[in-house]
Amino acid sequence: MESDQIGRFFELFILMAMGHCLADFPLQTDRMAVEKCAGKDVTLNWKWWLCAHAGVHGLVVALITGVPFLGLAEWGIHILIDYGKCKHLYKLSTDQALHIGCKIVWAGVLVSQTQT
Repeated sequence: MESDQIGRFFELFILMAMGHCLADFPLQTDRMAVEKCAGKDVTLNWKWWLCAHAGVHGLVVALITGVPFLGLAEWGIHILIDYGKCKHLYKLSTDQALHIGCKIVWAGVLVSQTQT
């Protein structure tokens, strides 16, 4: 990887990591954080909460990268990761590491597709 590709990789990763913080904390309401888990839904079926939350993450990735298909991939994988957390398969720290790992993959995919 050339130095300009490394720089681009880190720029994309940093922006997506910041976007993740935005989408996972201030843009996720307390109700959404609780009710996106099966059995804890009260006002709306949990599937809607989970899809909406993951959709925000997908939108953030799509806007930052300019690639809607990466946003779609983020949306789907975010659903799976959060579903696992809701099922207590792992803790918040693992959940967050998996989400950040996705951002590394997305940045790597974009940089590897860049012609130099």
